[in-house]
Amino acid sequence: MYSLEFPYLLLFVFVFILSEYFFKEKTSTFYFPHLNILKKVSYNHILLNILKYSSIVLLLLALSSPIKKLDTKIIKNDGIDIVLDLDTSGSMRAIGFNRNNLEENRWLAVSNIVKDFIKQRVNDNIALVVFGSSVMTASPISFDKEAQIEILSYLDIAIVGEQTAMIDSLASSIKILKDSKNKSKIIVLLTDGEDTASQIPLSVVIKLAKKYSIKIYTISIGNRKIRVLNEISSQTNGKSYRAINSESLENIYKDINLLEKSKINKNKITLKEYYFFYPLLLSIILLITYIYLKNRD
Repeated sequence: MYSLEFPYLLLFVFVFILSEYFFKEKTSTFYFPHLNILKKVSYNHILLNILKYSSIVLLLLALSSPIKKLDTKIIKNDGIDIVLDLDTSGSMRAIGFNRNNLEENRWLAVSNIVKDFIKQRVNDNIALVVFGSSVMTASPISFDKEAQIEILSYLDIAIVGEQTAMIDSLASSIKILKDSKNKSKIIVLLTDGEDTASQIPLSVVIKLAKKYSIKIYTISIGNRKIRVLNEISSQTNGKSYRAINSESLENIYKDINLLEKSKINKNKITLKEYYFFYPLLLSIILLITYIYLKNRD
């Protein structure tokens, strides 16, 4: 798409027209007895005016900066680095969490809501970590939302065991974020039960999160209240939530989405191709021709 960056500069052409009309050059008047000589002078005068005004218009066109918009891209540097830390232990088989589909297990309900959350984080880098008896990085930190949504579709309950290595999963999530240069780094931990399989002490994980300025949001799902989650979030300047059904879980992710806003408007750039050189070059050529013809007469 072609356009002008500074189209208002073309209005200066009226300044030149008015100057030509009101501020004419004072010249001596001569009487030419031969008509053919008069006609020659008239033709030269028309040609000189064409060259002069064409040069002026092309110069103004060059100053107006004609461009072609090629593409708009998003710069990811000002976004937020997020690790979605998800429980896939055996207890996620429980049904009844989704009131609209009581036969759906907790994992399916959670994964669908998380997919919607990923779609909304347009400007952020996201990683996926899942945990059961052990911990697995399902997706490294990435800007590819479509790939992460597809990965979620392939994950299933007990993919890394039946137990719950929640604290170990936080250590793995911190490892992903510790070298990030983004100012905002968060972990969203979701689980439905107490830790039963971790090897790393909670105090070590909290110290690491503080050291690397990582904020941890914790979500417990189901009817059980998991006290350790409140400690984790409060110690890392995050927030602790409890979801008793899929509807409340949706609202929790919406709340996190509002709390952790990325600067989307400042991260878009428009790629442009500039064409000012062509009218500028042509203007210079016409101006040189004008000066040559005028001085020759």
